[in-house]
Amino acid sequence: MRVLFWLLAVFAAAVALVILGRVGAGYVMFVYPPYRVELSLLFFVVASLAGFLLLYAAMRLLGHAVSLPTYVRAYRSRRRRERAHAALAAALQAYYEGRYARAEKEAAAAFEAGPTPGLAALLAARAAHQMRDFERRDRWLERADEAGEGLQTARLVSRAEFALEERDFAAARDALRDLHEAGPKHIATTRMLLRAERGAGAWDEVLRLATQLAKRDAISPALAEEYKVQANVELLRRSASDPGAFERRWRGIPAPDQLQPRVAAAAARHATALGKTGLARDILEKALAAEWTPQLVALYGDLPPHLEPAERAAEARARFERGERWLLEHERDAQLLAVLGRLCAHAELWGKARSFLEASLSFEEGRGAHLDLARLAERLGQAAEAERHYRRAAELT
Repeated sequence: MRVLFWLLAVFAAAVALVILGRVGAGYVMFVYPPYRVELSLLFFVVASLAGFLLLYAAMRLLGHAVSLPTYVRAYRSRRRRERAHAALAAALQAYYEGRYARAEKEAAAAFEAGPTPGLAALLAARAAHQMRDFERRDRWLERADEAGEGLQTARLVSRAEFALEERDFAAARDALRDLHEAGPKHIATTRMLLRAERGAGAWDEVLRLATQLAKRDAISPALAEEYKVQANVELLRRSASDPGAFERRWRGIPAPDQLQPRVAAAAARHATALGKTGLARDILEKALAAEWTPQLVALYGDLPPHLEPAERAAEARARFERGERWLLEHERDAQLLAVLGRLCAHAELWGKARSFLEASLSFEEGRGAHLDLARLAERLGQAAEAERHYRRAAELT
C-alpha cells in the first residue's frame, strides 16, 4: 500500500511539472560579461533540485567514509559480544549436559571476549570443580573475584557449594555467614547454611535454622522435624555429663518436641544414667501417653545400677503400678509384659516376675525376656533353668 502511494505521488509530481512547464513563461538569466546564460524557470528549478540532491548524496557519502573506522570498530565489537554470548550459552548447555571440559572451554572463550567475564569465570570454576581439578577451579575463582562487587553473592554461594561438596563445613559456614551479613538472607542460602551447621555440629544453630525454615515453608515438615529431633538428641547428649545442665537443656525443649519418641528415649537414657529416676519416669510416661512406642516401653524397665536396694525397689514398684494400668489397654503387648517382669525382679517380687516374663514369651519370643528369666533362675538357684534360657537367648541373637 505504501509503495502504491509513493508511485502515485511521483506520477502526480511529474504531471504537475509538465503542466507548469507548458503554462510557465518565466526564465532565469545569468550574466558574467562577456557571457550570458538564459534558462527556463522550470529547467532551473529541476536543475537546482537535482544539484541539491547530488550535493546531499555526496556529503552523506563523505560522512560515511569519514566514520567508516568507527563503524568497523563497532561492528567488530558487536561481533565479539555476539560470539561471547554464543560461547556463554554453549558453556551453559555443555555444563548441564555434563560435558564439563567443553563447558570450561566455552566459558574461557566467553571470559576472554565477553561483557560478563566474572560470570564466565564462575561457570568455568564450576566446570573445573566437577572435573575435580581444584587447582584450576581456584584460579577461575580468583579471576571471578577480580570482576568486582556485582558478583559477590554468586561467588560466595559458589564457594559455599564447593565447600559443602568437599565436606569442608567450616569453610562453607564462613562463606554463608559472610553472605548473610552483607545482604538479605535468601531461602536457598539459608538451607545451605543449615547443611553446613549440621555438618559442623552446631546443633543450636541447626535447631534455630530448621525452625525458621519450617515457619517459612522452605523445607518439608518431615525434614524439619528430623533436623530438630537430631539437634535435640545431640544437645541432650552434650549436656549429659552435668545433671544441672542436662535438666536445663531438657526443660528448654518445647513440650511438643519432648514427646517425640527419639528425643524422649535419649532424654530418658541420660536421666537414668545420671540417677534421675523420677525425671526419667516422667519423661517416658508423658511420651508414652502421646504415642505408644516399643522403644520407650523397653526403656521404662531400665533402672540405674548404682541405686540403693530400697530406692530401687520403691522406684520399681512405682513404675510397676503405672505399668499395670497400661496393661489394661495393651494386655497382649509382649514388650510391656517383659518390662513388668523386669520391674518385679527389681522389686524382688520373684513369682510375679516369672509370671510376667513367661506371659511375654507366650505372645512373642524375645531375647531380652529369656535373659531376664535366666538371671531370675540364677537368683533362685535354678542352674539348669538358667542355662536353658541363656542358650535360647544365644540362639535368638
